[in-house]
Amino acid sequence: MPKLDGTGPSGQGPKTGKGMGNCGGGRGLGWGRGYGCGCGGGLFGRMFYTKEERDELLKDREAVLENELKAVKEELAERKGQK
Repeated sequence: MPKLDGTGPSGQGPKTGKGMGNCGGGRGLGWGRGYGCGCGGGLFGRMFYTKEERDELLKDREAVLENELKAVKEELAERKGQK
C-alpha cells in the first residue's frame, strides 16, 4: 500500500493487493489475506471464459497496469525533485 494511506497498491482500495499493508493484517510481512496471497486463480485461473468475460478481465488488468505505471512515474518525479 503506497504511503500507507489505505488506497491499495493501485489506488483501488484496501485489501486489493498482496496483504502486505496494514489492511491485510500482515504488518508488512506478506502474510495478509488480500487477493494477492496466492489463494485465487489469478487473472486466467479459470479454464474457460466467454469472449465478453475475457475482454472485461483484460480491460480491468489494463486499468491496474496503467495505475501502477502512473504511481511509478509519480514516485520517480518526487524522487527527482528531492535531489
